[in-house]
Amino acid sequence: MTDLASTRPSGLPTPRHYAGVNWIGVQTLYLREVRRFWKVGAQTVAAPVVTTLLYMLVFVVALKGARPPLHGTPFAEFVAPGLIMMAMLNNAFANASSSLIQAKIMGTSTDFLTPPLSPLELTIGFSLGAATRGLAVGLVTAICVLPFAQLGFYNLAAIVWFGLIASLLMGMVGVLAGLWSEKFDHLSAVQNFVVMPMTFLSGTFYLVENLPEPFATISHWNPFFYLIDGFRYGFIGHAEGSLWVGVLMSAVLTVVMAVACWLVFRSGWRLKS
Repeated sequence: MTDLASTRPSGLPTPRHYAGVNWIGVQTLYLREVRRFWKVGAQTVAAPVVTTLLYMLVFVVALKGARPPLHGTPFAEFVAPGLIMMAMLNNAFANASSSLIQAKIMGTSTDFLTPPLSPLELTIGFSLGAATRGLAVGLVTAICVLPFAQLGFYNLAAIVWFGLIASLLMGMVGVLAGLWSEKFDHLSAVQNFVVMPMTFLSGTFYLVENLPEPFATISHWNPFFYLIDGFRYGFIGHAEGSLWVGVLMSAVLTVVMAVACWLVFRSGWRLKS
């Protein structure tokens, strides 16, 4: 029941004000995002794993013996962490972006705009939901590639940091892409012309140091290079770039993306109009 003191002069109830974060709302939005992709797990989790295994079959089984070790690391062990990270990046991005574009096209944006959720809480809920899908795909993929590559754990902290930060970062990129896109063609353009090229040209299948100039230098400006390089270091103990640059760069980019998502949700750009 609404108190008279809590109503506007027009008689309409005033919005609820929460001191701090509405954790119940954030939890509900997060669980909504997780259940949304988990209900179609064959498409959202199993399919990316199959794609990664196909890459392993082509690059490791079919070309067995044709690719020499890279810095003393067998090619299978070198390429497997990059493929796992690639799957995590693509699926974290896909989860948030597809959720928002579907809500906009189907007119269900009110499901998360009507509840008392602040822009920060919307950012947290969508980003964590996307990161969860990325991590789930990465974990299942890692288990499935073990028969092809004997992965070790050289530095668990690097694996955890770069795995978490990459999934969270790409979840926020997916939020921005989903809010910017007005139809699925726009979203596909971002995926095909931005995310996919940056992923493939980040040293997933090769040593960046073997590239001719200026491509080797350009690759070191690709954020995905540091995410994949740091993640791979956690398994094989060798990194092409600076780990500390990768840690700092990924942390700064995550903060920048979080602020950008907060500002876009706050303005309601292409969401409330």
